[in-house]
Amino acid sequence: MSQTTSQHGRQTALQFAAATMKNGQFIDTLTRRVAIASESQNPNASAELMTYLTDEIQPTLMKLGFDCEIFANPIPACPPLLIAQRIEDESLPTLLTYGHGDVTNGQVELWQEGTHPWELTQIEEKIFGRGTADNKGQHTINLFALESVLKARDGKLGYNVKILFEMSEEVGSKGLEQFCFEQKEALKADLFLASDGPRLNAKTPTIFLGSRGVCQFRLRCETGNGARHSGNWGGVITNPVTRLQHALASLTTADGRITAECLRAPLPSGLTAEMMRELTVGGYAGDPTLNDQWGEKELSVGERLFGCNTLEVIAIGAGDVEKPIGAIPDVAEAVCHLRIVPGTDWQNLVVNLSAFLEEKGLGDVKVTFEGGYSATRLDPTHPWVGFVKRSMETSLEKTVTVLPNLGGTIPNHCFADVLALPTVWMPHSYPSCKQHAPNEHLLENVVEQGLLAAAGLFWDLGEHWPE
Repeated sequence: MSQTTSQHGRQTALQFAAATMKNGQFIDTLTRRVAIASESQNPNASAELMTYLTDEIQPTLMKLGFDCEIFANPIPACPPLLIAQRIEDESLPTLLTYGHGDVTNGQVELWQEGTHPWELTQIEEKIFGRGTADNKGQHTINLFALESVLKARDGKLGYNVKILFEMSEEVGSKGLEQFCFEQKEALKADLFLASDGPRLNAKTPTIFLGSRGVCQFRLRCETGNGARHSGNWGGVITNPVTRLQHALASLTTADGRITAECLRAPLPSGLTAEMMRELTVGGYAGDPTLNDQWGEKELSVGERLFGCNTLEVIAIGAGDVEKPIGAIPDVAEAVCHLRIVPGTDWQNLVVNLSAFLEEKGLGDVKVTFEGGYSATRLDPTHPWVGFVKRSMETSLEKTVTVLPNLGGTIPNHCFADVLALPTVWMPHSYPSCKQHAPNEHLLENVVEQGLLAAAGLFWDLGEHWPE
């Protein structure tokens, strides 16, 4: 194919992709998908989780020439998974991509007037609905882009594509890691690309190369005394709330810097630190107020958000703050998220943290590990990174920002570690999209950019596969 013909074909593919937003096809499809209440956190939603695969994803992929198979989760009673393969020639290179069709709980009663989690609603530039940003909207963008490239190339990509869909990402991707081990051959590929999480901000096209990991753990102090009158027994029995309070205070400073060495990791350095220092974080409509004195305050905002371990208390409880009684509680507990970067000894968290608390005289505060993912980060100099960045910049005529890793956590370790693939993520959302919260939404212009960026990339892979 001559360069002129190739450029014309590429532009045609981008036009086909853009048209799906203009003619309402994208909105109509996403409306159907959002209407399926596929809440993986809801034990009564198993039918909806399967329906999303059987009624939405499988028919779409079969129309694009994929062979599909739905698998039971290797963990009993957990949601199913789907592998789709479109093999043009076994000798051609293969791209693996991914999406998840499950969503967090709808929280119907908390959405703003005129919106509903299971009904797609567009108000000005915002497209509301549960799953619009995480992840139904994002994988819908990629599937329309792939379809557009197939149409522009007369049904031949020039490479193979495999797609993995899971339905339990919002409950910790239960079974995904084991499934990837078991299906290594079926998922064998050369490169990995997917879309999830937010870009740096609403205006900046972004790619990221991995994610911070996460460890969820619980601190619990229980006296065995039962609730006891605070006057009759106060001063002579242990108050578990006080013990828990001191345990939490021993882990960080009052301004959020981790002081427990067993929870820390090496601070960012080298090329990744340079990249992080250049990032502009926050400052857009809907973004929270940043605190420049929080955490590792000697570092840039980008280094603190993407390059450091952080400890966040996400839930805490003792007694009843709505209807307090005059009693010392029997139990106090807190749930914490340790967001981790490479170099963290997270596998030994319980042993190390228990020993730390024992040294502080707080051994009665017990540590329970509740799950987590390891941190991943592709080398920013890998050829796949430059390929995706150049392709997106050609399509969007905008500079693309490269994040060494996402600040949040996605199951990238399944692809980077288990399947040993170079991983790049091309997000089609933004930080204030309200994912996991009421009023989740996509931005219209981000959808439009996503369709162009994905179509251009799927086209370019057929022209010149990255070395």
